[in-house]
Amino acid sequence: MLNLERLRTLDALARHGSVSGAADGLHVTTSAVSQQLAKLEREVGQPLLTRNGRGVRLTDAGRLLADHAARIISQVELAQADVEAQRGCAVGELRIGAFPTAMRGLLPQALAALRAGHPELRVRAREQEPGESMAAVVRGDLDLALAIDWHNKRMPVPAELTRTHLLDDTVDIAVPAGHRLADRSTSPGKSGKAGISLAECGDDDWISWNEGQFCHEWLVSTLRGTGIEPRIAHIAEEHHTQLAFVEAGLGVCVAPKLGRGPVPPGVRLLPVCDSVRRHVYAVWRADADRRPSIRAAVDALRQAAAGLP
Repeated sequence: MLNLERLRTLDALARHGSVSGAADGLHVTTSAVSQQLAKLEREVGQPLLTRNGRGVRLTDAGRLLADHAARIISQVELAQADVEAQRGCAVGELRIGAFPTAMRGLLPQALAALRAGHPELRVRAREQEPGESMAAVVRGDLDLALAIDWHNKRMPVPAELTRTHLLDDTVDIAVPAGHRLADRSTSPGKSGKAGISLAECGDDDWISWNEGQFCHEWLVSTLRGTGIEPRIAHIAEEHHTQLAFVEAGLGVCVAPKLGRGPVPPGVRLLPVCDSVRRHVYAVWRADADRRPSIRAAVDALRQAAAGLP
């Protein structure tokens, strides 16, 4: 009899391509992965892995069994969804991934409501970029993810996933208090013409997200679309770090409203005339659509989004 947890370990190795990747995906140690795979090899009576330089690769038998493991795990998830749906209660464990501003500005309210309304549901949340979290949902490492795209740059959603829109998040441009456009700020007590166009920041240095991230690629392509070749002077992952650089006069940045928090006194926020906005949505596997825990989480997220200022 093949052990399901060992099949999950083999499936994780096949998906991640390494023992360390499988360990990260399963939230266990590398030694635990190695032990599970060694036991699985003894169960099937033939090698499933072979050395490949400093790593490992699947043998023909390993690839064959990994394909079966993926289908078995999918069927188990369907069975779990059906049983949970039959019971009609949100119970068990729900794993959620969220990008940083949603993790800060949306998820706490939703999780508090879930805890109050569904005390038997255990939620584990992790901060993760949208592309990574959607891939994790496809793999089965997460049950639900919060993702974003932009009004002029959509993020493709894999066919295996279902998504629902939660909110539109408008953004401002953050500039130093001494900036030439600072008098068009949204800050209280400021006057003058409100709003700027992105082209008006064509001569500025920009503080952006990490290269390769969806939001960084959006910023670069959007500025180029206005005829600006952006000067990316600094890279910072956290929005509060970006705003600290802005306050120091080191450039300008995009400042989403979701999860923004207090703005440093030396920063002015400028609305964008053409209403730059992000679409925030939740995604989950289509074969888990009947799970009450998914439905409860999506409802809580919608209510939290509706309650935002």
